[in-house]
Amino acid sequence: MNNYTLYRMFDILLSAVGLILGWPILLLVYCIGLTDTGKPIFIQKRIGKNGQLFTLIKFRTMPIQTKSIATHLVDASSVSKIGSFLRRTKLDELPQLINVFLGSMSFVGPRPCLDNQQDVIEERVKLGVLKVAPGITGLSQIRHIDMSTPKLLAETDAEMINTLTVRKYFQYIIATVSGAGRGDRLKD
Repeated sequence: MNNYTLYRMFDILLSAVGLILGWPILLLVYCIGLTDTGKPIFIQKRIGKNGQLFTLIKFRTMPIQTKSIATHLVDASSVSKIGSFLRRTKLDELPQLINVFLGSMSFVGPRPCLDNQQDVIEERVKLGVLKVAPGITGLSQIRHIDMSTPKLLAETDAEMINTLTVRKYFQYIIATVSGAGRGDRLKD
């Protein structure tokens, strides 16, 4: 069995446990989101493994009419008060457990970008980053590197892919849950 088969087994097991144990939180955030934006689930096409599009699922943190652009280009004032809390606590990412369970994402991998982020895609193609499933967290998130620096992001993602071990897989998850991973910064 290769390591990626092992990581996939961990992904299935951990996402199933997360969905089973986390359903009350998912339901609560969904209900709160109904009062915040009226449509608490955010669905968006992203670039996945081998450059294929997949549907990413998250809790909505911005108004429905917000343009589909990279997060670092979105003004921080666009995030709702509840959305700000969800982002800070990473609760907006919980629905991605469905993506992980279904196999379009992994717990650990490069963050999936939009199909209009050509600079990120080009850098990732050069370094073979798109050969793996995107992830909820990874080395770039732990190091606070976002999509505003495509070359550095792709280099860090490639480093993670080429050095990933079972130990590092769990270290990235634990570091993210304990507050190290941040995701993309909003525009100031």
